[in-house]
Amino acid sequence: MRRRRLRFYGSFIGSGDLVFDVGANMGERSEDFLALGATVVAVEPQAECIRRLRSQWEDEPRFALFEGACAEEEGDRELFVSDAHTLSSMSSDWIDAVRESGRFSDYLWNETRVVATTTLDALIAEHGTPVFLKIDVEGFEYGVLSGLSQPVGCASIEWASESLPAATRCIDHLSDLGMDEFNVSLGESMSYALPRWVDAVEAVAFLSRTTKKLAWGDVYARKPERAGDSL
Repeated sequence: MRRRRLRFYGSFIGSGDLVFDVGANMGERSEDFLALGATVVAVEPQAECIRRLRSQWEDEPRFALFEGACAEEEGDRELFVSDAHTLSSMSSDWIDAVRESGRFSDYLWNETRVVATTTLDALIAEHGTPVFLKIDVEGFEYGVLSGLSQPVGCASIEWASESLPAATRCIDHLSDLGMDEFNVSLGESMSYALPRWVDAVEAVAFLSRTTKKLAWGDVYARKPERAGDSL
């Protein structure tokens, strides 16, 4: 699986490129990006994950970590902490939806923590514009994108069938920024479900037609000038 991820990400990330890993968790994707030669700015609010990230890459000059979350503005925000570190979220609506659907009905979110927040615009001002922006924040993707007012090279946002309206808002926002070519990856396939890149309307229509119960995956967005790339 890792070889497949590296081949997929390697089609648009190269040595020396800047990548933002928002929702880095234990650093699986950051590890992939570093292996491809990229400089990584990771964003992660959970203390247990931060300890892992620090211990693994504290001496890596190509790795920087913001110990907090991305949101629509800088400040503080409540994080709903799950008994599974991969499911902690800042979206109570997402938590309600995935419990009601049965996807994560066996998990609990019984703890809350206040975490520091920054914005994507602030990270860009500090580190530069990323070639690739990965956002995986358990239903808070639109909150993250609300702090972005400029296009980046390419972006991925996680989506799930329970939160199609939120995914639609993300797609519309990226399109408004000029990132108006989209494709979709289903699950962990590390491949595109559409034979070509499409506009926002077609991307939302595809997600709406994906009626398999508890479908999920990632939406990819890019600027039109990348149209000639072999993605």
